[in-house]
Amino acid sequence: MSLRQLASLVGISNPYLSQIERGLRAPSEQVISSIADVLQVSAETLYERAGLPREQEGTPAVVEAIRADRLLTGRQRQALVEIYEAFIAAGARPSRRS
Repeated sequence: MSLRQLASLVGISNPYLSQIERGLRAPSEQVISSIADVLQVSAETLYERAGLPREQEGTPAVVEAIRADRLLTGRQRQALVEIYEAFIAAGARPSRRS
């Protein structure tokens, strides 16, 4: 597959993808997830092949499960992770009202 074809399938411009390839731009996790979906590999595989292991000590099991679920698209996985992280950051716990 050519870079032009990949860029089209991912929904980004060919010049932007070329800049990512040359290390001039750092893509967002959403772009990485979209590229991974098109290539039918995990985003983790892309990070590892780039020499950037994403497995961090202490990654919540919920986040790992979301990232591993291939029934979801990359965008859906990213949205769920962001929602989860927002709840955690806000200290979201069910409040008990009397």
